[in-house]
Amino acid sequence: MLLRSVLRSAAFAAAETRRPSSLLSYLLGHTASAAAAAASAVSSRSYSKAKTKTTTKGKVRVKGSRVVSADDAARPDEASSVDDDLNVEFELPTNPLPVTYDPALDVGPGGRPLFSFTKSFSSLTRKGACTYVDFSLDEWKAMLPEGLPPGMVKEFEETRRCAVMVRQSFLDLRDNFRRIVDPPFRTGAKNSKRQIVLDGPVSCGKTITLAMLVHWARSEGWLVFYVPKGREWTHGGFFYRAPYSDLWDTPVQSAKILQDFLKFNESFLQRLPCQIFDPIPLGEGAGVGMMKGVDSMAMPEGSTLYDLTQTGITYTQAAVGVVVHLRKELSLVKDIPVLFAIDQYNNWFTFSEYQEPVTVRSCRPIHARELSTVNAYRSMMHDDMMVGAFSHSTAVGKLRQELPDVPLDARVMLPRYTLDEAATVSHYYLS
Repeated sequence: MLLRSVLRSAAFAAAETRRPSSLLSYLLGHTASAAAAAASAVSSRSYSKAKTKTTTKGKVRVKGSRVVSADDAARPDEASSVDDDLNVEFELPTNPLPVTYDPALDVGPGGRPLFSFTKSFSSLTRKGACTYVDFSLDEWKAMLPEGLPPGMVKEFEETRRCAVMVRQSFLDLRDNFRRIVDPPFRTGAKNSKRQIVLDGPVSCGKTITLAMLVHWARSEGWLVFYVPKGREWTHGGFFYRAPYSDLWDTPVQSAKILQDFLKFNESFLQRLPCQIFDPIPLGEGAGVGMMKGVDSMAMPEGSTLYDLTQTGITYTQAAVGVVVHLRKELSLVKDIPVLFAIDQYNNWFTFSEYQEPVTVRSCRPIHARELSTVNAYRSMMHDDMMVGAFSHSTAVGKLRQELPDVPLDARVMLPRYTLDEAATVSHYYLS
């Protein structure tokens, strides 16, 4: 809101003086006068509100609730056009920073470059920390077809660019998993963690850091099981007690899980054969009930993980069983690195939205661990690479330090901005 107020005040000041320069050049060349205009606008706006309570004689009301003088209203072409430009709903930018650009905008703290020109996060070194990487919106959607995090979309809309800042904490997380797959000759991967839980203060960047990690891993050719909204596994849809276990099945969510997993990984799954041929249990389908006379199905010899995933999508009765079966299959994949990336991971350690009727007047809340899908994917007590990010925006409450089925040293606290990072953000927003 403060940035928007400064922009609006500077825009009106530029229109008042009738200078042909653009709004951006005005801001860059007249920073001091823009700040003074912003302060003047605040005081005059308060004075206008006080005067409006008593009389509006000699005033006319224009777009919005702002009151201006008749002399100002006589020039609607200048002031109103600038106001419309600032209030228009901007579309997300689709192009990255061009090769030929204004050097004055690529200046970070201490005169260092503000942007790093790269096609992926793989080539960045520690020197690339506290710089921005600008990808196109189409590339972000292609690398994260499951959906962009809401916080990332909000950042893109406010800055009108699809750029993210490379933080040192992200580089440490990336290098941790890189050492596991390609360990250094001398030190190896003994100091690396295969399971990590990203925790930290509210809005410190956990979700965007996880999304950047998924982008990097997929650009490296990894098979990534990415869940951008773990809360959806425990809320909404149809649920029932599984006839083959004491857990609860959610076929609607399971079908969506398989569809999302197939969006980016289809080519990988077509090359990976099934290694487990145990029967897949069948349950109730969403709106179709149980299959008559059949309680399980088996994948034929020579099937691929793509065939397995398509089976769960085609037959809604098999969706939950396929999701659980797929978790076991992914643990056996050795040809390519496999990474499980779960956002809103803390929602899997509290109660779900579902309730089980106990009496006519009471119900028992169902815990997330009682859901078949969550029960299969929540645990970190294995050798697979897995990272889960807490999301405090979902407001599940504070969890205890020692989580069940999670290694004691798995939690990593993601800090807020350092002074250098805060300076970089300030330069980025100003430019």
